[in-house]
Amino acid sequence: MSEIINQQLIDDVIAIAKDAGKGIMTVYARDFSIYEKDDKSPLTEADLLAHNIIVDGLATLPTQFPILSEENADISWEERKSWTTYWLVDPLDGTKEFIKQNGEFTVNIALVHQGVPIMGVVYAPAIETLYWGAQGFGAFKKLDASEAVSIQAKSAEAGETVKVVGSRSHPSPDMASYLEQFESHEMIAMGSSLKLCLVAEGVAHVYPRLGPTSEWDTGAAHGVVLQSGARVVTIDGAALQYNQKDSVLNPYFIVEPV
Repeated sequence: MSEIINQQLIDDVIAIAKDAGKGIMTVYARDFSIYEKDDKSPLTEADLLAHNIIVDGLATLPTQFPILSEENADISWEERKSWTTYWLVDPLDGTKEFIKQNGEFTVNIALVHQGVPIMGVVYAPAIETLYWGAQGFGAFKKLDASEAVSIQAKSAEAGETVKVVGSRSHPSPDMASYLEQFESHEMIAMGSSLKLCLVAEGVAHVYPRLGPTSEWDTGAAHGVVLQSGARVVTIDGAALQYNQKDSVLNPYFIVEPV
């Protein structure tokens, strides 16, 4: 399926993510309204604006696939289970970071085929940082106006302090017992899907997610991780997959170099 991915498609999706980021930043720069979703999580004007920009942008692409976004998540399993290839979108991941205005929020767009994210674009507009990965192309990071650089995950060397990335907004009570396996570790706090990207670029060695996430929270960054020489696996070691069940909740998972 990776034959559908070409440089033009990657460039187009990056442009769509950046357009959504620009829309988000217009809201970020002023007072904005905050709503409450059914699950009590916050929803801002920026989420909805970014969702519309992304959906409209994807509709202009020459090849069309269904779209599952956090903001249109009510698509039934009966309909979704027939999808072989689809776009998985989180228009604004890290809404709590957005509300706190700490800059650690992202636009996430993934192309998923047979349960695997074969392309992912992650854009953090407030810090002008872009990550992307695609089958056949590798994984990359681009800061502001600088050139894109290839990125690669790194394992901790023997005796090295293990750098563990964790959530800024969702500390997990299970983390302490997980960390006992390491002789020495250093925690790196980060919001949104940027946590997975830190492993992809080798800044962190591992990201244990021992708390709830949804598929759109991870899909795009997972696409970057897979092309960086890392993997995302469940606690029992199985590869994390997408759109394989009625629920869009992920099991607990670990992001680590292969």
